[in-house]
Amino acid sequence: MTLFSGCAYRAGYGDRHIPGGYRTVAVPVFKNMTHEAGVEVYFTNAMIRELERARIGVVTDRKDAQVTLEGTVDSIEYVGGAPVSGPGSSVLNSTFQIIARTTLRLRRNSDQKVLWEAAFQKELQYYSPQIKIEELSAANAIYNHSARYQNIETIANDMMAEAHDRLTENF
Repeated sequence: MTLFSGCAYRAGYGDRHIPGGYRTVAVPVFKNMTHEAGVEVYFTNAMIRELERARIGVVTDRKDAQVTLEGTVDSIEYVGGAPVSGPGSSVLNSTFQIIARTTLRLRRNSDQKVLWEAAFQKELQYYSPQIKIEELSAANAIYNHSARYQNIETIANDMMAEAHDRLTENF
């Protein structure tokens, strides 16, 4: 006879749920309070992916949802890293730190009561683009723009995974 023993811990999401036990949630496009055009889409899509992946509830439009998860991308900040001497008297930043801040709020649609609210902050460092040919050193603006947005998307994915976990954990 084989007996199996286990503890209360279960792999995966276990008994996680949306606060209040609701099953349908609307996730409108997050508000963007930054000067970075389009970043709200990264955060919104990352949260929708987390909710759909976990299968804790059904993401639907607002008129069919019991609750709405509202998000705001509050700020995206760039901080230059350690400066490096360039040709002549120029000084270049070799790295940048991106700091993103968001706020999420879960609101019951029937009476607009806020059921859950939290703020999140994530940081990510990336190397600044540089072209170095003998005495010529310059930054590639197209690469820099692309690198910034790729890193913002990475931050959004990480931040919304954490937000989803905090939203659905049982205390």
